[in-house]
Amino acid sequence: MITKELKLKILETLKEARSNFYGSDAKFAISIGISGSQYSRIKNGEIDKVLSDSLWLSIARRFNVSLNDRKQWKLVKTPVFEYITGQLKACQENGLSYMLCDYSDIGKTEAARYYARTNKNAVYVDCSQVKSKQLFIRYISREFGLGSDGKYADVYNNLVYYIQILPDPPIIILDEWGDVDYATFMEVKALKNGVGKTCAFYYIGAEGLESKMRRGITNRKVGYTEMYSRSGRKYGKLEFKDGEKVLDKRKVLEQSAVSIIKANAPEGSDFNQILRNIIDEDGHPSLRRLDNEFAKHK
Repeated sequence: MITKELKLKILETLKEARSNFYGSDAKFAISIGISGSQYSRIKNGEIDKVLSDSLWLSIARRFNVSLNDRKQWKLVKTPVFEYITGQLKACQENGLSYMLCDYSDIGKTEAARYYARTNKNAVYVDCSQVKSKQLFIRYISREFGLGSDGKYADVYNNLVYYIQILPDPPIIILDEWGDVDYATFMEVKALKNGVGKTCAFYYIGAEGLESKMRRGITNRKVGYTEMYSRSGRKYGKLEFKDGEKVLDKRKVLEQSAVSIIKANAPEGSDFNQILRNIIDEDGHPSLRRLDNEFAKHK
């Protein structure tokens, strides 16, 4: 049962999301999976018997709204965060594409999700959840507020057309890009060809993405060389500088982890011990381990 308090919490998040959505209320409603009339009613404060509990849950999941009293992590704008959001901004403003292949668990996803939540025409896709080409294209179409039902060819062509007529370049952020199947990979290549520089693409993955791309190019698999070329012919890595001086990457990642720990760890925690416990086999901190570490110090 979704309580009134939770519905109001979700509604507050929706208001923020609406302010960063380009398009009409009707399109915004489509993007969150409800009808225009339903959105109009809840927007005006009518929250009882308008949406089913499953729809409320779906909206809460989409915007990462906590449904319990568990403390939400405080956002820390680490060097990783600033680097990635800066790149996303530059790509979107100039209609560019880029591929980032770097360590896992260092905050890439959080930065990408934040950017998509706080910028117009920025769509975030967790590719591990939409692996087939039909799911993939229909998902993106819905995120832009377009219909995702009906004939696939119509959904695809409408999406290509809509992207090209937007007044400002949108950006499609493809997280876990290495997880997509080959048919989806080729469909994204086609989408990129169809929209040209009217849309930016930002591909995110760990070291496995680079290995997958290299194998595809070495084996002359159709599409891989072209996708590599259209992503700047580079497997992007995080690089941190102080003026002209290049900083030690692992030290920066450790300092970033410490900042997150200090902002979110329970009072009285041993920050240095937590940091030591989340260093992985490659020698860099794994942020996904923090939940377990924080639980130990409660």
